[in-house]
Amino acid sequence: MGIQMRRPFTLSVDCGGGGIKASVLDYRGTMVAPSLRVPTPYPLPPELLIEIIQKFQTDLKAAPDRVTVGMPGMIRHGVVISTPHYVCRSGPRTRVLPQMVTAWQNFDLASALEDQIALPSLVLNDAEVAGAGVISGSCMEMIITLGTGLGNSIWDGGRLAPHMELSHMVARWGLLFDDYVGEPERIRMGDAHWSRRVRRVVGVLREAIMWDRLYLGGGNSAHITESVRKTLGDEVVIVPNDAGVRGGVRAWELMT
Repeated sequence: MGIQMRRPFTLSVDCGGGGIKASVLDYRGTMVAPSLRVPTPYPLPPELLIEIIQKFQTDLKAAPDRVTVGMPGMIRHGVVISTPHYVCRSGPRTRVLPQMVTAWQNFDLASALEDQIALPSLVLNDAEVAGAGVISGSCMEMIITLGTGLGNSIWDGGRLAPHMELSHMVARWGLLFDDYVGEPERIRMGDAHWSRRVRRVVGVLREAIMWDRLYLGGGNSAHITESVRKTLGDEVVIVPNDAGVRGGVRAWELMT
């Protein structure tokens, strides 16, 4: 009998505005190590994020063969074109530090990770990783992630469309989508009023994207009230927040 090769383990890292989570998963997307989380430090330069990922690799003790990182912002081919939160002095919506903008602009995070941890690395927008974890791959699908702000990715037949930062579009009253349904507004307004805002966003984007199926994910999708859930439409599916980690395995299949 020949020697059976173990299928690759993936270190999947989900970088959020409030916390950074990671786990190691097998080829089925099953966690083979407990999930770890650290609060997101601010400001967060590229070198510090790489250190955090290296520490995850050490602490999880599961010998991953590759790395997937999902982070907010415009990411192209593993290069960070821009990122919204990590350039701020003390957290989202605080003062932007020009030196941090410069540090992140056009930073090749995928190459830097491969140099530092010596593993193949895939770096995507965090909503793209979450989308990889939930799409069927059979139709026009979109995921909207609700957390610190609003994230999104669009897929057609399992192929990822070029990323659009819809969070930077104006929703209402001059507020960007990021602000209109972001975490600060949910806390300020309460779940009931905030959920109605989410329904309004779904209605606006439905007319623009005309998806076959929409997934609502991210940590705050669980806060959408039952009364609003019933009115979102039959093609709208609310998915668990762990898609941002579990999608790190399937992303390799869909993106490479």
